[in-house]
Amino acid sequence: MKKIIEVTEKEGLEGLLGEYVLVWCLNYFYSGKLIGVNEHDILLQDASVVYETGELTAKSFKDAQKLPGPWYIRIGCIESYGKRGF
Repeated sequence: MKKIIEVTEKEGLEGLLGEYVLVWCLNYFYSGKLIGVNEHDILLQDASVVYETGELTAKSFKDAQKLPGPWYIRIGCIESYGKRGF
């Protein structure tokens, strides 16, 4: 039997609001604190473009360059994302 249930926990990008994330996009990887989500964009604070991750379980990226101010990323360019491990 299928039932309608009410979901109170947010998932996906909205569920990661306030967390430091790693976003894998079509051309680059980005990292920062996810502070905004709408239907077209996400907004990262303390954002960096990650040119080389190094070991994915490491405590820092091998090569990440800070971006000036908050940084917007188009949702259509995102391939995957998740909470940053450090």
